Amino acid sequence: VVLLIVLTFVWPPDSPWSPWWRTNTKIAKRACRLANISKNDIVYELGSGDGEFTLIAAKQFKAKRTIGIEIDHSRFLFSQFKKLLSHVDNAEFKRDDFKRVKLSDATVVYFYLVPNVIKRIMPKLKKELKPGTRIVSYKYRLPQKELRKKGELFLYEI
Repeated sequence: VVLLIVLTFVWPPDSPWSPWWRTNTKIAKRACRLANISKNDIVYELGSGDGEFTLIAAKQFKAKRTIGIEIDHSRFLFSQFKKLLSHVDNAEFKRDDFKRVKLSDATVVYFYLVPNVIKRIMPKLKKELKPGTRIVSYKYRLPQKELRKKGELFLYEI
C-alpha cells in the first residue's frame, strides 16, 4: 500500500491513468485568476482529488456553482470532509468517471491530467462545451494553441 502511494507521486506523464498529484492552494488561486472566475461561472474540476481547486473557486472566487468530479472513493470522501469543514454551499463533489459526466453547462473547466488522458477527453470537451467556455490545464498543454500561459497553467477557450 505504501509503495502504491509513493508511486502516485512519481507517475510517468505518458501514463494512460492520472496519478494523485494535487493542486495546491497557490496554484488553485492562480488558476482561478487566469480563468477570471466570477459569480456567474459554473466551474467543473475533472479529477478533483482532495477538492482544493473546487473549494477555492466556490469560496474565494464566488463561482455560482462548482462541481468536482472524482472517481476514487478515498479522494472523494476526503473532498466531502474538506467541504464540510469549509462551510461552502456552492460546491459539490460527485464520485463518478468524468468521461461520463455531462459538462454542457460549464463556463470553466479545470484539470491536472496527464497528456494521454487529455488526448482522450478532447473530443468530449469539443462536443459538449459551448463556445466561450474556458479551460485551464495545469502542467500539460492541450493539442491546440493556448490563449495565455502563466507559469505551468495554460488557458484555452472553446
